[in-house]
Amino acid sequence: MRNTKLRRRALPASLLLLTAIVLQSFTGAVTKTVHDFSLKNVDGRMVSLKDFPAAKGFIVVFTCNHCPFAKLYFKRINDLDAKYKRMGVPVIAISSTDTVNYEQDVYSKMVEKARKEKFTFPYLYDGAQIAAKDFSAQKTPHTFVIWKENGKWVVKYNGAIDDNGAEPTKVKYPYVANAVDELLEGKEVMVKETKSIGCQINMRK
Repeated sequence: MRNTKLRRRALPASLLLLTAIVLQSFTGAVTKTVHDFSLKNVDGRMVSLKDFPAAKGFIVVFTCNHCPFAKLYFKRINDLDAKYKRMGVPVIAISSTDTVNYEQDVYSKMVEKARKEKFTFPYLYDGAQIAAKDFSAQKTPHTFVIWKENGKWVVKYNGAIDDNGAEPTKVKYPYVANAVDELLEGKEVMVKETKSIGCQINMRK
C-alpha cells in the first residue's frame, strides 16, 4: 500500500519532467548563432552585417535567379524590406547556389536580376558558400530572422517566408513578418521554425 502511494506521489514529477522535455523541443532550446560575412553586392561593394550599426536585426533570405519558387517571392521580399528597414530590420538577400550547375546564378546575371526586379536590398554573391554553410541554408528561398543579443547574431526564426508561394493574396501565416513583429514588441517568437520549400542548395565539398 505504501509503495502505491509513493508511486502516485512520484507520478506528477515524472509528468512535469516529460512536459519540460516536450516544451523544450518546441521552443527551440538550442540557440543558434551565426557569424558576420563579407560578400560582394550587385553594386560591386562588399557588404557585411557590421555595415548596419543601427540594425536591431536582419531578414536574411537565401535565394537565387533560377529557382521557380524563389521567383515567386521577389516582390514580397521587396515589401518586407520596405516595411521593416525603417524599423531597424533590413533585408539582405544572398545567392549561394552552385553556378557550375546553374549558369543563371552567376554574378553578372544577379546584377541584371536585381535591376530588373528593382531590388531595394543588397543581393550578395556567396560563391564559396561560406554564409550558406554557416546559416545551414538548405533551399531557395530559405529565410532567417536574426537578432543582436549580447554582441552576437542569434537566429530567432528560420524557414519559409509565408505559407503560400503561389498565391500571395491567400497567405494565412506570414511567418517572417510575424516573427519580426514579435521581436520588435519584445516578445518571444512563437513559431521559430518552418519547412523551407524551394530548390535545393547543393553544397560543394
